[in-house]
Amino acid sequence: MKKKIFAVDDEPDILELISINIREAGYNVLTFEDSHSLMVQLEKEIPDLIVLDIMLPEIDGFEVCRILRNSKKYKEIPILMLTARSDVTDKILGLEFGADDYMVKPFSPRELVARIKSILRRVNTKSKIEIPKETIRKIGGLEIDIEKYEVRLNSKLVDLTTTEFKILELLSERPGNVYSRNTLLNHLWGNEKIVIDRTIDVHIRNLRKKLGETGKLIKNVRGIGYKLRKVICK
Repeated sequence: MKKKIFAVDDEPDILELISINIREAGYNVLTFEDSHSLMVQLEKEIPDLIVLDIMLPEIDGFEVCRILRNSKKYKEIPILMLTARSDVTDKILGLEFGADDYMVKPFSPRELVARIKSILRRVNTKSKIEIPKETIRKIGGLEIDIEKYEVRLNSKLVDLTTTEFKILELLSERPGNVYSRNTLLNHLWGNEKIVIDRTIDVHIRNLRKKLGETGKLIKNVRGIGYKLRKVICK
């Protein structure tokens, strides 16, 4: 069955360009010129990926991304954000709101398709990951359930994105070990990564914020990367 992609952009020409190239790549696509139309359709069906423009009327792409990531029903939908500005602030904000990747307009249709394929491959790989024997790791008040993709802090469920969970999963594999940014990038995206090292810093910042005081266990090793501090569980 063909994967289905939703594309949202208020510029008809760009929307048509996106639609044509996605279809030629072998995917089904539905297009929307505003966020309201997208949300209405989401009530009817869940796509495999959303291509989401930032500059939308009424509700912009950042807010749409935030809404989806805060919804149990929609939080796992991969999102590729589009921005008309090359300003790094837009890119960082997109990641902070939970986007999986971003592209700057004008973009190459071939690169757009390549990034879509890369994101979908990552999602498929995640679903096929072999579960290790150790399914629950405990560090301080943290409980990381590898099998269920759940994290609990002092018995309360913490709502993490897939990327945030995978970072914590790797760091918790060997507490005290330092993982370089490149190692973290490879763990997240393998050889298909089309992102910058700064991406890791953004996700780490979000992860620390969600973990509150416990987030201080994630230490930055200057010039190298990050580690999860060892804690003796009583």
